[in-house]
Amino acid sequence: MVENKKRPSWDEYFLKVAMLVSERATCPRMHVGCVLVKDKQILATGYNGSIPGDAHCEDEGCIIVDNHCVRTNHAEINAITQCATHGVNTSGAKAYVTNMPCTTCSKALIAAGIKEIIVFSDYHDTLATEFFRKANVPIIKLPIPNGEIHYNLDNYSSAKKINFEDENK
Repeated sequence: MVENKKRPSWDEYFLKVAMLVSERATCPRMHVGCVLVKDKQILATGYNGSIPGDAHCEDEGCIIVDNHCVRTNHAEINAITQCATHGVNTSGAKAYVTNMPCTTCSKALIAAGIKEIIVFSDYHDTLATEFFRKANVPIIKLPIPNGEIHYNLDNYSSAKKINFEDENK
Protein backbone atom coordinates (compact mmCIF):
# COMPACT_ATOMS: atom_id res chain seq x y z
CA MET A 1 0.00 0.00 0.00
CA VAL A 2 1.23 3.48 -0.82
CA GLU A 3 1.87 5.51 2.32
CA ASN A 4 -0.05 8.77 2.30
CA LYS A 5 2.40 11.64 2.84
CA LYS A 6 1.27 15.23 3.06
CA ARG A 7 1.92 16.97 -0.24
CA PRO A 8 4.14 20.00 0.20
CA SER A 9 2.55 23.38 -0.42
CA TRP A 10 3.73 25.20 -3.56
CA ASP A 11 6.00 27.40 -1.43
CA GLU A 12 7.51 24.37 0.34
CA TYR A 13 7.94 22.58 -2.99
CA PHE A 14 9.80 25.44 -4.68
CA LEU A 15 11.93 26.10 -1.59
CA LYS A 16 12.89 22.42 -1.52
CA VAL A 17 13.84 22.68 -5.20
CA ALA A 18 15.98 25.72 -4.30
CA MET A 19 17.63 23.65 -1.56
CA LEU A 20 18.44 20.90 -4.05
CA VAL A 21 19.76 23.44 -6.58
CA SER A 22 22.04 24.87 -3.89
CA GLU A 23 23.85 21.53 -3.73
CA ARG A 24 25.50 22.44 -7.06
CA ALA A 25 27.09 25.58 -5.55
CA THR A 26 30.89 25.75 -5.69
CA CYS A 27 31.70 28.47 -3.13
CA PRO A 28 32.31 27.01 0.35
CA ARG A 29 31.36 30.31 2.06
CA MET A 30 27.66 29.76 1.33
CA HIS A 31 25.58 27.45 -0.82
CA VAL A 32 22.56 29.28 -2.25
CA GLY A 33 19.85 28.11 -4.61
CA CYS A 34 17.34 30.25 -6.49
CA VAL A 35 14.27 29.14 -8.41
CA LEU A 36 12.37 31.63 -10.57
CA VAL A 37 8.70 30.65 -10.85
CA LYS A 38 5.79 32.04 -12.83
CA ASP A 39 2.27 30.60 -12.75
CA LYS A 40 3.57 27.64 -10.67
CA GLN A 41 6.05 26.76 -13.42
CA ILE A 42 9.82 26.85 -12.99
CA LEU A 43 11.42 29.33 -15.38
CA ALA A 44 15.04 28.81 -14.33
CA THR A 45 17.28 27.81 -11.47
CA GLY A 46 20.61 29.18 -10.31
CA TYR A 47 23.24 28.50 -7.70
CA ASN A 48 26.30 30.44 -6.65
CA GLY A 49 29.27 29.44 -8.76
CA SER A 50 32.04 30.77 -10.93
CA ILE A 51 31.51 32.28 -14.35
CA PRO A 52 31.68 29.75 -17.19
CA GLY A 53 35.25 28.67 -17.84
CA ASP A 54 36.71 30.05 -14.61
CA ALA A 55 38.05 28.04 -11.68
CA HIS A 56 35.72 27.22 -8.82
CA CYS A 57 36.26 28.44 -5.27
CA GLU A 58 36.24 24.88 -3.98
CA ASP A 59 39.14 24.08 -6.33
CA GLU A 60 41.29 27.21 -6.21
CA GLY A 61 39.94 29.24 -3.33
CA CYS A 62 37.69 32.25 -2.94
CA ILE A 63 38.60 35.76 -4.07
CA ILE A 64 37.59 37.94 -1.11
CA VAL A 65 36.93 41.66 -1.46
CA ASP A 66 35.30 43.52 1.45
CA ASN A 67 34.41 40.22 3.11
CA HIS A 68 32.57 38.95 -0.01
CA CYS A 69 33.68 36.29 -2.46
CA VAL A 70 33.78 37.90 -5.91
CA ARG A 71 34.84 34.80 -7.84
CA THR A 72 31.23 33.59 -8.00
CA ASN A 73 28.04 34.86 -9.48
CA HIS A 74 25.24 34.58 -6.96
CA ALA A 75 22.36 32.17 -7.44
CA GLU A 76 19.88 34.93 -8.30
CA ILE A 77 22.15 36.38 -11.02
CA ASN A 78 22.68 32.92 -12.50
CA ALA A 79 18.92 32.26 -12.59
CA ILE A 80 18.23 35.66 -14.22
CA THR A 81 20.99 35.14 -16.81
CA GLN A 82 19.61 31.68 -17.61
CA CYS A 83 16.31 33.36 -18.45
CA ALA A 84 18.06 36.05 -20.51
CA THR A 85 20.10 33.43 -22.40
CA HIS A 86 16.98 31.44 -23.29
CA GLY A 87 14.63 34.37 -23.92
CA VAL A 88 12.42 33.70 -20.89
CA ASN A 89 10.37 36.64 -19.58
CA THR A 90 10.79 37.06 -15.82
CA SER A 91 8.29 39.91 -15.40
CA GLY A 92 5.82 39.02 -12.66
CA ALA A 93 7.73 35.93 -11.49
CA LYS A 94 8.50 34.91 -7.92
CA ALA A 95 12.00 34.13 -6.64
CA TYR A 96 12.40 31.27 -4.19
CA VAL A 97 15.83 31.69 -2.63
CA THR A 98 17.45 29.74 0.18
CA ASN A 99 18.89 32.96 1.64
CA MET A 100 17.89 36.62 1.66
CA PRO A 101 19.42 38.20 -1.46
CA CYS A 102 22.39 40.52 -1.16
CA THR A 103 22.09 44.17 -2.16
CA THR A 104 23.26 43.60 -5.75
CA CYS A 105 20.99 40.60 -6.30
CA SER A 106 17.99 42.46 -4.86
CA LYS A 107 18.51 45.21 -7.44
CA ALA A 108 18.84 42.64 -10.24
CA LEU A 109 15.67 40.82 -9.15
CA ILE A 110 13.74 44.09 -9.04
CA ALA A 111 15.07 45.12 -12.47
CA ALA A 112 14.09 41.69 -13.85
CA GLY A 113 10.48 42.29 -12.77
CA ILE A 114 10.39 39.78 -9.92
CA LYS A 115 7.26 40.52 -7.87
CA GLU A 116 7.77 38.42 -4.75
CA ILE A 117 10.71 36.97 -2.81
CA ILE A 118 10.33 33.82 -0.71
CA VAL A 119 13.21 32.87 1.62
CA PHE A 120 13.91 30.82 4.74
CA SER A 121 17.12 32.46 5.98
CA ASP A 122 18.63 35.92 6.27
CA TYR A 123 21.88 37.33 4.89
CA HIS A 124 24.32 39.69 6.56
CA ASP A 125 25.08 43.24 5.39
CA THR A 126 22.31 43.63 2.82
CA LEU A 127 20.12 46.53 1.81
CA ALA A 128 17.76 44.12 0.09
CA THR A 129 14.89 44.70 2.51
CA GLU A 130 15.02 48.45 1.87
CA PHE A 131 15.22 48.07 -1.92
CA PHE A 132 12.39 45.52 -2.01
CA ARG A 133 10.25 47.83 0.18
CA LYS A 134 10.84 50.77 -2.17
CA ALA A 135 9.94 48.61 -5.17
CA ASN A 136 6.83 47.18 -3.44
CA VAL A 137 8.22 43.65 -3.70
CA PRO A 138 7.06 41.62 -0.69
CA ILE A 139 9.49 39.34 1.12
CA ILE A 140 7.86 36.20 2.46
CA LYS A 141 9.94 34.54 5.20
CA LEU A 142 8.99 30.92 5.80
CA PRO A 143 10.39 28.17 8.00
CA ILE A 144 12.98 25.97 6.34
CA PRO A 145 11.16 23.04 4.73
CA ASN A 146 11.98 19.47 5.65
CA GLY A 147 15.07 18.60 3.61
CA GLU A 148 14.12 14.97 3.05
CA ILE A 149 12.94 13.63 -0.28
CA HIS A 150 10.20 11.05 0.35
CA TYR A 151 10.38 8.46 -2.38
CA ASN A 152 10.15 4.79 -1.64
CA LEU A 153 10.34 2.72 -4.80
CA ASP A 154 9.03 -0.34 -2.98
CA ASN A 155 5.71 1.43 -2.40
CA TYR A 156 4.86 1.79 -6.10
CA SER A 157 3.48 -1.31 -7.79
CA SER A 158 4.34 -0.10 -11.30
CA ALA A 159 7.99 0.57 -10.47
CA LYS A 160 10.77 -1.97 -10.63
CA LYS A 161 14.22 -1.46 -9.14
CA ILE A 162 17.10 -1.62 -11.58
CA ASN A 163 19.37 -4.57 -10.99
CA PHE A 164 22.75 -3.03 -11.70
CA GLU A 165 24.50 -6.41 -11.61
CA ASP A 166 22.35 -7.59 -14.55
CA GLU A 167 22.75 -4.24 -16.35
CA ASN A 168 26.55 -4.50 -16.29
CA LYS A 169 26.75 -8.00 -17.84
